[in-house]
Amino acid sequence: MAHEFEHLRPSLFIDGTWSGASDGRIRDVVDPATGRVVVAVDEASPDDARRAVAAARRTFDDGAWAAGSASKRALLLSRVADLLQRDREQLARIETIDTGKTLAESRIDIDDVTSVFRYYAGLARVDPDRSVDVGRTDVVSRVVHEPIGVCVMIAPWNYPLLQISWKVAPALAAGCTMVLKPSEVTPLSTIAFVRLLQEAGVPDGVVALVQGSGADIGDALTSNSDVDFISFTGGLATGRAIAVAAAENVTKVALELGGKNPHIVFADAASDPESFSTSVDHVLTGAFLHSGQVCSAGTRLIVEDSIADRVVASLVERARRIKVGPGLDPTSETGPLVSEAHRTKVENYVALGVQEGAELVVGGSRPDEKALADGSYFLPTIFDRCDRTMRIVQEETFGPILTVERFSTEDEALRLGNDTKYGLAAGVRTADPARGERLVRGLRHGTVWLNDFGVYTPAAEWGGFKRSGTGRELGPAGLAEYREAKHVWHNVSPAAARWFGA
Repeated sequence: MAHEFEHLRPSLFIDGTWSGASDGRIRDVVDPATGRVVVAVDEASPDDARRAVAAARRTFDDGAWAAGSASKRALLLSRVADLLQRDREQLARIETIDTGKTLAESRIDIDDVTSVFRYYAGLARVDPDRSVDVGRTDVVSRVVHEPIGVCVMIAPWNYPLLQISWKVAPALAAGCTMVLKPSEVTPLSTIAFVRLLQEAGVPDGVVALVQGSGADIGDALTSNSDVDFISFTGGLATGRAIAVAAAENVTKVALELGGKNPHIVFADAASDPESFSTSVDHVLTGAFLHSGQVCSAGTRLIVEDSIADRVVASLVERARRIKVGPGLDPTSETGPLVSEAHRTKVENYVALGVQEGAELVVGGSRPDEKALADGSYFLPTIFDRCDRTMRIVQEETFGPILTVERFSTEDEALRLGNDTKYGLAAGVRTADPARGERLVRGLRHGTVWLNDFGVYTPAAEWGGFKRSGTGRELGPAGLAEYREAKHVWHNVSPAAARWFGA
């Protein structure tokens, strides 16, 4: 399969030029469905990372890109969207081989990335500047918005192309320059994407791409005084380290650090066969899509006592029937975990759950099929009779593990839903609109779905409360992250103040 991806070498893009690493390093990229190496990509050294930042700095300080017209940037974003659709099948295939997710999921990802670029193409044309009435006829007061500058963008391995698009699209719309660092585990679709940006006409120096682990090149990016803004999506521990590194230079940061997301189901949301089936379906999808490797996955089912046994029994029956297999197989409903190392982490959480006394009711192991033996597959897993003292309920397992907690009152449901150090997303299922609104208002999470789960729109802000991070992506606020507001006070009839009477 390696020859299929040779067009992605060389794979570092700095100052408009594709190159290998300065020290010749490469890293194997492994297909998690087969365990086989698909290609080796160039891996940046710290010097390469610093060169990428320096090139982005020069390009921004030159001023031509930052001062360019918003309409031209909007046209560029629209061209990117068109090219994404032109290359939809190729990009989806790369994403599937890179991450293990099903091809159907990858196609949806490419469509979502396209929508993000089209949304910001439209928003780029909206003038955010405003006049301020200061009550004086001799003063014109304005607030203008300018690009923040050089941005470092660090993306995760679970949605490599989608997550990087949430950063790149608004940054281009604002007139910033940027250095992209995808996860070293899943770099392929980002390399293909940057080649597409180049084809669309992004000027040299505006976008740079470096591959490498955070341990190797992270400090060269996040501690760099030439960087004005860092956007990171990933784990809590790494996000904390980035915030500490950025603090030395008082660099602005936006952090999306995952979640432990509750899905609260009231009995009235499952009072008839149709609503019961729909509730179970949404819980199942929220927990096991992409094998649970989703920052907003609904991995905590909090269900009303009176229906809990029936809901769990239905979930178990349906989880057993989920078709686990290679993402390129059209019959597969979910693919492998992203790597063997990550599967080991998930297996450790399963062992921990059993040790903590949770009731393992389905899954908890690798599939038996010999055809899947070489991939990093893991069965959808459900633990019943869980409580908040358990680490599998408190910590982000980032795998196909659903925990079940029970409640008897609305107040208890809300308390459990907020009893987490995270606050990224939550779901509520109820037939009572007033109760739904109370829960929506009471839950301390950045996104709350009422009688739905997992959907989003580029026009609405995304981000977390508490330890799920800072800042917002998507929506108008997602563009505002890449802009600085400047107040301009223009005295049109200047006269001496005579403050000191001289």
